Amino acid sequence: MKESAASFTVRKIKPLVNIFILAIIITIFIPSCRGRTSEEKEIAGLRYGFTTEPMTLDPLNPSNTADGRSILFNVFEGLVKPDTEGTLQPCIAVSWTIDEDALTYNFKLRENVRFHDGSLLTAADVKYSLDEAARSGYQGLNNIRETVIQNQDEISVTLKSPDPEFLPYLTVGIVKAANVTREKDIIGTGPFYIESYTPQRNLVMRKHDNYWQENLPRLEKVTTVFFANSDTMMVALRGGGIDGASITGSMAAQLDSGNFNVIDNRSAGVQLLALNNGVYPLNDINVRRAINYGIDIQEIIDTAFFGKGVPSASPLIPGLSVYYDNSNTYSYNPNAAKTLLAQSGFNESNKMPLVITVPSSYTMHVDTAQVIVSQLEKIWINASIVLVDWSTWVSQVYSERQYEATIISLDSTSVSPRGFLDRYHSGHGRNFINFNNASYDAVYSAALAETDRQKRVSLYKEAQRIITDNAASVYIQDILYFIALRGFDGALDYPLYAIDFSTIYRKE
Repeated sequence: MKESAASFTVRKIKPLVNIFILAIIITIFIPSCRGRTSEEKEIAGLRYGFTTEPMTLDPLNPSNTADGRSILFNVFEGLVKPDTEGTLQPCIAVSWTIDEDALTYNFKLRENVRFHDGSLLTAADVKYSLDEAARSGYQGLNNIRETVIQNQDEISVTLKSPDPEFLPYLTVGIVKAANVTREKDIIGTGPFYIESYTPQRNLVMRKHDNYWQENLPRLEKVTTVFFANSDTMMVALRGGGIDGASITGSMAAQLDSGNFNVIDNRSAGVQLLALNNGVYPLNDINVRRAINYGIDIQEIIDTAFFGKGVPSASPLIPGLSVYYDNSNTYSYNPNAAKTLLAQSGFNESNKMPLVITVPSSYTMHVDTAQVIVSQLEKIWINASIVLVDWSTWVSQVYSERQYEATIISLDSTSVSPRGFLDRYHSGHGRNFINFNNASYDAVYSAALAETDRQKRVSLYKEAQRIITDNAASVYIQDILYFIALRGFDGALDYPLYAIDFSTIYRKE
């Protein structure tokens, strides 16, 4: 950390001057020890901890961290917005209709919605945003054939092919038309605007005074503070350096319940031991199945998460209950695991090596890796852990696919099964697991084209069964997070990973 520009050294000062300076110091610092007034508390706002920073501040850029999307959730808004039950509610659009062929969606826009710079939102802004998001490869929006402005408060979106589940993708943030510098000029319609961003330190959001929804937001200011890892964040949380953070069960157990308001909050992501299906020996289905049989998921939850978690048998979160399929699971069976490994040439005297690369900023994944290493040792797998920083993980593991196994949580940007399943298509750019199965590609593609809801649900379930039958990875759990707040309340539990700061308020 750089020293303050105001720091200095006094070499020789007469005693009288020393006394004078001491008096000034006392005058300056003693008042700061008093309690803040209610007005000062409101101005100070909420200080909230994150362990990763945004990769982008552009809501139309599909590449971002979960924490980055959570921040932008408060700055930008889409035509629709999910509520705490996952149901899509009106937002920038007050109403909509869908043509019977599921090709055209018609939206009526909310009146008097203002951007952070005070200008009124128009249909042109919506058209520009959707067109730009489609051009950028934003999930689901590449199916747009055209967006047409019907009048100043109505717009229609016509698709290339029918898509009865297109609506969840329209949570994408609306920006000002022709704002080509939006990564720098961050102007949305959300309850907060970004006042400043200092990488590796903090991001400050201020209340949008012209926000269209009455009585929100309830805070004047939110400062998100970035930490290198969960341990340093917890030190700041316990010591008063921050007022809140999203934490796991093991972290919640470290807090004094009398001082903190701890709220259950689903991660809405699947924690998994991702296996690189394209490298030896993980390109052997017997090896991948053996690893699945050799991992005791409940022990992971009990040991690393204080028993707080929802076991998952699918790349889909259990919360999407209509689509979720857990009929093809791997119960803990070390003997079955050894039998399969033996068929692949591994045994007690010839153990299989496995390197698990883990992002060091996520203590929960590091803790999970330690439990898994212990479990795999019992089935002739000599696993080791390599810790890397987040940027290295993104480039080396996610982008370049240079790894054997990794532990991460995968979420979705929309309340749709596609956000969890699309990455398993062999031609998808985010298929960092290198899963390649022709049957899966066919079933998944059929699901995208199916307009009958029940048939579409069946196809999505069949797609999940193909993934688990081929042991693409080990699906561990939908991690149960907790929002820990000291002196604040009002946090909501969303089905997407997002902290809605607009509803949080300071307790009297």
